[in-house]
Amino acid sequence: MASIKPSVPKGTRDFSPAEMVKRNYIFDTIKSVFRKYGYQQIETPTMENSSTLMGKYGEEGDKLIFKVLNSGDYLAKVDEQKLIERNSNSVAVAISEKALRYDLTVPFARYVVQHQNEITFPFKRFQVQPVWRADRPQRGRYREFYQCDADVVGSDSLLNEAEFIMIYDEALTNLGLKDFSIKINNRKILSGIAQVIDKADNIIDLTVAIDKLDKIGLDGVIKELLEKGFTDADVDKLKPVILLEGNNTEKLASLREALAQSEIGLKGCDEIETVFGYIERCPLQTAKLELDITLARGLNYYTGAIFEVKTNEVNMGSIGGGGRYDDLTGMFGLKGLTGAGISFGADRIYDVLEELNLFPAGSNQITRVLICNFDEEGELYSLPLLQALRRNNINTELYPAGAKIKKQMEYANNKNIPYVVVVGGDEMQTGLLTFKDMTSGVQEKLTADEIVAKLNRDLGGLED
Repeated sequence: MASIKPSVPKGTRDFSPAEMVKRNYIFDTIKSVFRKYGYQQIETPTMENSSTLMGKYGEEGDKLIFKVLNSGDYLAKVDEQKLIERNSNSVAVAISEKALRYDLTVPFARYVVQHQNEITFPFKRFQVQPVWRADRPQRGRYREFYQCDADVVGSDSLLNEAEFIMIYDEALTNLGLKDFSIKINNRKILSGIAQVIDKADNIIDLTVAIDKLDKIGLDGVIKELLEKGFTDADVDKLKPVILLEGNNTEKLASLREALAQSEIGLKGCDEIETVFGYIERCPLQTAKLELDITLARGLNYYTGAIFEVKTNEVNMGSIGGGGRYDDLTGMFGLKGLTGAGISFGADRIYDVLEELNLFPAGSNQITRVLICNFDEEGELYSLPLLQALRRNNINTELYPAGAKIKKQMEYANNKNIPYVVVVGGDEMQTGLLTFKDMTSGVQEKLTADEIVAKLNRDLGGLED
């Protein structure tokens, strides 16, 4: 009988130790910035009750939710007529009461409602956890992937929006990016634009079209608008707004003029201006902050500011996004709790750092020192040094006694361990151990204390 070749489900991946070092570098960098801004980490279960998730993402989203079969004889309680009809959707409700989480936002809303009496508002939380979608796998799209979210609920202050911009700037700068843009728009401005051309009922068609300006150009946008029922007169009014030029101040001035008759549109301008005012007092390190009137993320969801982050160093889609939303928890009966949130696209950021060779060569997540020995006596002699290095937060391995030195050196090379200490008979007799830098090939004789001191100097910048 032929053996079955092992594999993972389509749309999922294994991550090697080397890849995990890089992924953890991204996660740890972003988490440290979240914490600096007062965000606290929570985690929610892999599984939620199906009733928590279903109906929250629209009909198409519901189709992408992975269902979990009930335990035991899950078909026993299913109406026989449903089985005869072979309607998988109706049967699924009866045999699956749980599902894998589709995103982190709905579970977060459930968490806030369930724990509202324990939470101090405004509640600032972050989550870095995997989510699952029964999507068709393709390059850059997986069925299992991580989301890296931060949200604040219970505050309508625009300081939150300004701090999200600062978080993006600091985290991506710390990751080594040198040229990236944070684009900002406001749902109220888009509503105002639709209002002044008397197309408030067609805001979705309008924004879906102008959101494609970078991809299909102005002519393509106009063509799509005309096909959706907009007139030539509507398009003439829209052109100056779509093609706003100048710096952020000049764009805002032009918008205020165009939206003079729209109260909601002017309120959106006020909100953007307030955010810019905060940023002027807290200048960004690297990011370019740009008002982009064509930005229209998830308009059925966002109600205020909208963000999108793009790197200009690599041809890549957005590496972050988010915005202000009202009534996050209304879906679970807790009304009127406004919030705002952002997400980092960790998988895309990984690809960007890989292409730009920005991952650091040294890392506190890999072995830094290998102690080589020849026999049980050498193994025992090495234990105090092993313990001393580890107590100084230097990742160290002791190779088990009995292997030839060539095999031990190959082990160090294959794991990219930068330093090796050799403990043989002469070393134990003199107390001078052979210390080798595997990168330069330089060897020297040092005492155990000197080795600890030297590595503390060389690796002192590494943190737990």
